[in-house]
Amino acid sequence: MTQPPLPSEKGAEVGRRIGVGLMYGLWKPRVLGAWKVPASGPLIFAINHSHNIDGPMVMGVAPRPTHFLIKKEAFIGPLDPFLTGIGQLKVDRDTTDRTAITRALGVLDNGGVLGIFPEGTRGEGDFAALRAGLAYFAVRGGAPIVPVAVLGSTERRGRLVKALPPLRSRVDVVFGDPFDAGDGSGRRTRKALDEATERIQKQLAAHLENARRLTGR
Repeated sequence: MTQPPLPSEKGAEVGRRIGVGLMYGLWKPRVLGAWKVPASGPLIFAINHSHNIDGPMVMGVAPRPTHFLIKKEAFIGPLDPFLTGIGQLKVDRDTTDRTAITRALGVLDNGGVLGIFPEGTRGEGDFAALRAGLAYFAVRGGAPIVPVAVLGSTERRGRLVKALPPLRSRVDVVFGDPFDAGDGSGRRTRKALDEATERIQKQLAAHLENARRLTGR
């Protein structure tokens, strides 16, 4: 079966520019640590997820265009060609989606940035429960992980649109230091991935604690 083409890097850059306009137009992002993001090479953004704007917010403020793994349920109606056109990846969370895995690894092989919500779904956004997918992509794709904390998106509800933060409110995005998930052995066994997931969780939890201290949130 023919694999669909890899997500477009130019499309992801278009998405980043759209995100810049929307996020800075609607809210007041405060971005810390963006200088820590490597300027080139394969990279994974591991982002906490407590609100639907977290992905678009990171897309708009990140210094590099990002290809996010997004649940297939979001690709409905006109959003399907739009999200595909801006280089985003559709994934079926209810099965082992080999097409999504292959395309995501292709992004990393091409030196691109993959955006992942390691908690798997929207929740408390505290990195308390991670899925093993992040470790697999980091170890298999040989990509460092940059932890990203989005804070302030759930503090208050907007008066006009209650599902969104208040317009012109401040949302903090804190980028952390890149780190390698693997142990340097190159092993991709279940045990190695479990150990990598444990290392990742400690790093992400520490970054979130530091981000809260930096921002006072």
